[in-house]
Amino acid sequence: MKIAVFSTQPYDQRFLDEALHNHSKLQKIELVYQQAGLTEQTASLAQGCELVCAFVNDQLDAPVLERLSQYGVKGILLRCAGFNNLDLATAQRLKLFVARVPAYSPEAVAEHTIALVMTLNRHIHRAYNRVREGNFRLDGLLGFNLYGKTVGLVGTGQIGLATARIFKGFGCRVLGCDPYTNPAFLTLGHYVELDQLLAESDIVSLHCPLNEQSKHLVNAQRLAQMKPGAMLVNTSRGGLIDTKAVIDALKSRQISALGIDVYEQESQLFFQDRSAEHIDDEVFLRLMTFPNVIVTGHQGFFTLEALREISEVTLHNLECYLEGTPCANALIVEAE
Repeated sequence: MKIAVFSTQPYDQRFLDEALHNHSKLQKIELVYQQAGLTEQTASLAQGCELVCAFVNDQLDAPVLERLSQYGVKGILLRCAGFNNLDLATAQRLKLFVARVPAYSPEAVAEHTIALVMTLNRHIHRAYNRVREGNFRLDGLLGFNLYGKTVGLVGTGQIGLATARIFKGFGCRVLGCDPYTNPAFLTLGHYVELDQLLAESDIVSLHCPLNEQSKHLVNAQRLAQMKPGAMLVNTSRGGLIDTKAVIDALKSRQISALGIDVYEQESQLFFQDRSAEHIDDEVFLRLMTFPNVIVTGHQGFFTLEALREISEVTLHNLECYLEGTPCANALIVEAE
């Protein structure tokens, strides 16, 4: 059986090949690696493959799924947790097998969140450049103690919980907002409504999925509700933030700093070397003019442990498909 693996980077091939080697039941599986992202134009690369393996920015809307189905594709293996790029209703209508990796080292994303907070707070990125130029002055590098500060976490799932543990260790007061109560979070902080969280938090960090209800969760109105001078961090999904509204909040100094590992239009930028190209995304370019903004290219997941877990779970989902056994990670469960 052939599986088309889209949006392949060298590290994807390394860890998937490693995991495949360790699965004796999958020795007859051939992974066909494609550097191209999955779109309606590139879907033809899946011809002759029974499954496709897709990543976070691959297009899995109705036209793409229809085309894949015409090519004989029977299922989608998502090597990510989020599935906002997937038309689930169409996948169900086409009777496609769809499974994801719901959790892969939540500590990886949580630790990256902390890295963004610490870098912005203590101006590490600016200090690094200064020292390399022989400038050892401290003007403009003043930060604040995290100890005693209030941190608001929007989303208290596994990643939010891992983030809460770290902030609690710093001595922070931790607030959480989530439609679903996580009992484990209650040992670290307490739940409040979003309005209260925004008003009281010195740092607001987003850890929730992107859907119709959460799109542009942080908009002009919500930014105005934030504690003046607070820091905003997003390591979840770019669409949670109205980027233009955030730029206005940075200009007015309503927020003091922004750290993002995700960006609403990232599919046109991230995971590629664009250094020799002209980037014509004016919103992104405007963000990059602020000294108090740090953007990383969706690398929060990028640890050895997380990549191994993603590959192992992806192949476990494949085994479930081949054996016809229930898959705990399936997004479509057929009625008995």
